[in-house]
Amino acid sequence: MLLIGLVTIVVLFTVLWVVSIRINDSSIVDIAWGPGILTLAVVYYFTSNGAAVRAGLMLALVAIWAIRLAAHLYVRNRLQGEDFRYEMLRNHRGKSWWWYSYFRVFLLQAVVAWILSIPVYFAVVSLAPPTLTMVDYLGVVLFIIGFAFETIGDEQLRRFRGSPRNVKLVLETGLWQYTRHPNYFGEAVLWWGIGLIGAATGGVVGLIAPALITYFLMNVSAMLLERSLKRNKRAYENYIATTSAFIPRLTKTSAPAIAAGAPKRGR
Repeated sequence: MLLIGLVTIVVLFTVLWVVSIRINDSSIVDIAWGPGILTLAVVYYFTSNGAAVRAGLMLALVAIWAIRLAAHLYVRNRLQGEDFRYEMLRNHRGKSWWWYSYFRVFLLQAVVAWILSIPVYFAVVSLAPPTLTMVDYLGVVLFIIGFAFETIGDEQLRRFRGSPRNVKLVLETGLWQYTRHPNYFGEAVLWWGIGLIGAATGGVVGLIAPALITYFLMNVSAMLLERSLKRNKRAYENYIATTSAFIPRLTKTSAPAIAAGAPKRGR
């Protein structure tokens, strides 16, 4: 079934790649990220006879996460256009971007999505234990915490960016006062929840999924975003100096003195 899942996700993302060429927008791969993993969960669910309670629970959790994330990214894409990361790559590759994007963006993300679906696979197809365990419940708790962090963080950022007066300011209220990336932190935590539910069936190898996505969020996504923000917002340097990069911290560190005339921080 894992092989069926791999073929399914590669075909799906290949179709998306063709669409992206026609509309000249590679950001649709991000919108399809959650639904792609949900598609894998559905494939595993209907091609197996795993423990019904755990399989249904996992399918529901993945659906909640995937639909919320896709809707959020769709709205953001409509308002802001293609993600700056793909714009940079497109400008760098020039005329070769049309075929390069298939391997660099769509095929790569298809394979990563398949790897991340491993704990989903174990949770859906496993016959034992037939009932939920304490590890399952702990996984659900982590999923809820992570989902709340991600959803609230995204909504706070959406509202902040929606105000023209905040264009040159930095969001430092709400969850963003405790971590510079509450949405990324929430994403990592909810995936640890999914990983634990998969591990409850004995599929400990599935913990590679949350470990992989945590590493990617901390060392790739966050770094690329901050590199862009530091170029465009002087106030972001001070925000970096006082706020935790990833794991929420209730107290801020002392910031270096700001020279007179420097722009004030705000959000």
